[in-house]
Amino acid sequence: MSGGLYNTHKADFDTTLDLTRVKAYGDTMNDGKVQFSFTLPVKNDERGMEAARQLVRKMGVEEPNVAAAKSLDKEFTFYVVYGSVVHSVDYEHIHVETVEEETMGMEETDEFIREHFGRKIIMLGASTGTDAHTVGIDAIMNRKGFAGHYGLERYEMIEAINMGAQVANEDFLKKAIETDADVLLISQTVTQKDIHIQNLTEFIELLEAEGLRDRFVVCCGGARMTHELAKELGYDAGFGSGKYADDVATFAVTEMVKRGVK
Repeated sequence: MSGGLYNTHKADFDTTLDLTRVKAYGDTMNDGKVQFSFTLPVKNDERGMEAARQLVRKMGVEEPNVAAAKSLDKEFTFYVVYGSVVHSVDYEHIHVETVEEETMGMEETDEFIREHFGRKIIMLGASTGTDAHTVGIDAIMNRKGFAGHYGLERYEMIEAINMGAQVANEDFLKKAIETDADVLLISQTVTQKDIHIQNLTEFIELLEAEGLRDRFVVCCGGARMTHELAKELGYDAGFGSGKYADDVATFAVTEMVKRGVK
């Protein structure tokens, strides 16, 4: 009896995958389950929990449930809210602008540089503006790299110069000219109030004002950076989460070849 009931219930599950109407997946296909996390400037009590539910419900979430509520202070509470949405997206017709070069490994990139340039490529990197975080630029440039991907300092045919953090745009450009850099790499971790957009834009404007934009291959990266956004801001490429030194190096040297740089 129980087995029959179980099989009937199991048969009710939606197992259809339609890539033109993709919904969030939580426990079963097309259940639309999503999770939100946020902080409200209210006390951690029943009234605060209801405020969290109402806020998420206004986002189109059905049957929101507060899975966790943690006091950050007397008047601030962090919430995790779980629920379902009816919305879907047409995955088949999504187009995202990305760097299309097939990524080369370190040895392959070194050989590519020897073949096409016969000299070391100079890559200058920094976290510019007020950004004091070096984790991003270090992951790309330091010898040890990140997540099993060696950094640019380990490449035989790349001279990687890491200026660290809080480097003024003017100082970064001055160093680029002094070192006769080929490639400029800017990392932006701090994104509150879109300060990264402002800083990245100011650097491109500085290059253009000095008539130097075409002298360098200029790339930027960070957790909220995409290739599409980078292009909009005037950069040659943007690298976000899941991108490593080999991705950056591959793009930079192939872009130099396209431009006819020697």
